[in-house]
Amino acid sequence: MGVSKQQAVENRKAIIAGAEKLFREHGIDGVGLSALMKAAGFTQGGFYNHFKSKEALAAEVVATAMDKANGDLKEAIAAPIEPDRNRLSRQVDFYLSGTHCSDIEQGCAVAGLTADVRRLGHEAQLHFASGLQTMLETLTGLVMEQGSEGKDTDEARQQAIALYSEMVGALILSRAVAGANPQLGDEILNASRQMLLRNFALEEGSDAR
Repeated sequence: MGVSKQQAVENRKAIIAGAEKLFREHGIDGVGLSALMKAAGFTQGGFYNHFKSKEALAAEVVATAMDKANGDLKEAIAAPIEPDRNRLSRQVDFYLSGTHCSDIEQGCAVAGLTADVRRLGHEAQLHFASGLQTMLETLTGLVMEQGSEGKDTDEARQQAIALYSEMVGALILSRAVAGANPQLGDEILNASRQMLLRNFALEEGSDAR
């Protein structure tokens, strides 16, 4: 008995979701087709019923992950905030927290996929760049909200790029050393967090770790 069109769509989504988790944990080159399909609950033979190649799957994973990351960011920004906090400092606190650092499977897609994207095909790179562009636009709005009146969009965008680059870099470095030297990993997160809060004149939140 054949698989219904709806079931085929669901199976495809399951493969993409399973692949994203494995790619984040092991890198795209570190995961074979057998492991990819096993993670989704299928046999390797069914892979080519859904994707023409592993590269095509990787492009879908990047697109899905970046879309979700942008949705999560907008949802987090829109969440109610305490009277003594601001949205930008809350985002910095969360991003550079120990909790987010340890959540490789569900954490920031940019930090999770950056190392692999440059080795992927053009389609995956386009999805990544488009998703990053959307994220920077959202963060630019957040910087504008925090900044003084009269700040122009170009200045706010430059600040958003610098802010996000610092956060992503700190997260990647912290994760890289967490297994061998967790104290250094925490130090990287905390130093970057404190510098950003200070440079952007943000009030420090209480959830630093």
